[in-house]
Amino acid sequence: MKYTHYNHELNIKHLGQEVYLKGWVQKSRNLGGLIFVDLRDRFGITQLMVKPENTSYEKALKLRSEFVIEVKGVVIERESKNLGIPTGEIEIEVSDLEILSAAETPPMAVTNESDALEETRLKYRYLDLRRPVMQNFLIQRHKITQAIRSVLVKEGFYELETPILGKSTPEGARDFLVPSRLYAGHFYALPQSPQIYKQLFMVAGFEKYFQIARCFRDEDLRSDRQLEFTQVDIEASFIDEEDIQRVIENIMVHTFKEVLDVDVKAPFEKMSFRHAMDFYGTDKPDMRYDLLIKDFSDLFNQIDIPLFNDKKYIKGLIMPNGAGLTRKQIDKLADLVKKNHGDALVFIKKQNNEYSGSINKFMSQKDYELLGLNNEDILFLVPGQDDNCLNALGALRVELAVLFELTNPNDYKFVWITDWPLLEYDEDEKRYYAKHHPFTQPKDVDVLLNNPKEAMAKAYDIVLNGYEIGGGSLRIYSQDVQQLMFKTLGLTDEDVKHRFGFFVDALKYGTPPHGGLALGLDRIVMLMTHTSNIKDVVAFPKTQSAKDQMMQAPSDVDEVQLEELHLKIRGE
Repeated sequence: MKYTHYNHELNIKHLGQEVYLKGWVQKSRNLGGLIFVDLRDRFGITQLMVKPENTSYEKALKLRSEFVIEVKGVVIERESKNLGIPTGEIEIEVSDLEILSAAETPPMAVTNESDALEETRLKYRYLDLRRPVMQNFLIQRHKITQAIRSVLVKEGFYELETPILGKSTPEGARDFLVPSRLYAGHFYALPQSPQIYKQLFMVAGFEKYFQIARCFRDEDLRSDRQLEFTQVDIEASFIDEEDIQRVIENIMVHTFKEVLDVDVKAPFEKMSFRHAMDFYGTDKPDMRYDLLIKDFSDLFNQIDIPLFNDKKYIKGLIMPNGAGLTRKQIDKLADLVKKNHGDALVFIKKQNNEYSGSINKFMSQKDYELLGLNNEDILFLVPGQDDNCLNALGALRVELAVLFELTNPNDYKFVWITDWPLLEYDEDEKRYYAKHHPFTQPKDVDVLLNNPKEAMAKAYDIVLNGYEIGGGSLRIYSQDVQQLMFKTLGLTDEDVKHRFGFFVDALKYGTPPHGGLALGLDRIVMLMTHTSNIKDVVAFPKTQSAKDQMMQAPSDVDEVQLEELHLKIRGE
């Protein structure tokens, strides 16, 4: 038999037509001799009806969930219509049925509403992916990927590939290492990103490059992170920050319109890293709601409150109409603040024009009035050092938005975070680390040379609804500046030669000014499909404990394989 239609196409206009369908049995029901079968494929469901006098009736009696079948039949009008699906006015009176593949009873229901544990879903991922809701995630991922690709091709970018087996250049997350069979004791590394390779494309003169790139980082997992992930990697020569930002904005405008029919307005708002931290408590602020952090240090420095006496800062935020929060809810918020490095959470309520709170006995009426609270407002305060206060209040801000339902999932607010610090200092190791990566161009080379702590980067992140979905920078293209950067990071000449010698050599042969950005495809799909778990938009993801539940990886290997790779497991 051959397909004539998929299982979402037939309707009342097709009455009397002979059709051929294939798919999986969603369910089968024997009602007074007539057998009704819901046939499912990736597009939808068609109801089949098999009469007792049909030669295929005995086969139909054997049907169970997830059998794969093909049928021939005639489109007829249903007596009991289901207007909730496109094919709900018709059914197929089957004249011929073939069982292509029988199925055992599946360990989980292949339905949108599944109560299966995540461990079960991941172990039988091929069954989980039969569920329409899961198929939609990956179909949307396909559409999003193609929409992004179409913009870049139109903009004149070449889609070029870079190696998976490369060199370990540890600077940031841990590398995944691959032992070499031919070179005993030596290792390849899986790419954390194609960073150096894409810069070498610029040295090679391709000018505009992109790649849907697989990347690997051996780091702890969370709801928006996997060990392996996909970047839309972009690099271009002879451009400035505005040029690359314009390309990304074009991508977002086109993709949201093409896939969701949502109009996104460009250009996007820009905000400095310092402003984002000071007012939102994070470098990835959710711009869909207000709720800004304020500095109350000057006010509370005038009041003798023991909890605040040895604190450098007292910062906080006001939740309008939040005074109805219970003590139990506030205690949970206090725990959240402590988990995010806040010293303590203090609250002041104004209810029925009366003030109350955890520091009530230290406050006068005049003190309260200076706070600027409206009736039914609640003020949360976090004392401590600057960044600790801000990180804690940033987490509190996000949690309050959830509690008070401040966000609309169909609202998309982009913001560029610019003016980043170039470096961060590790007090324990007494050395600088690159805030982004060691190839980021400084805004002022003299500042990097004379006062590296204050050096700023020509870097930019793009944030959507509280998630960083991409980051990039203009790159260093001067040999002298790159050497200065390595020196500032504490790398010796031997370190540089060992890790980046080939790249330093490349800079000697005429390197154009260049820069780029990498978009996190998985996160973009996650946000556009309104799921909070990145595993939903990855076909075969790892668990939170970094295991492939289906393949049972990682796993041990044969002793012969270890010997070929010149490896021995410690302890054996």
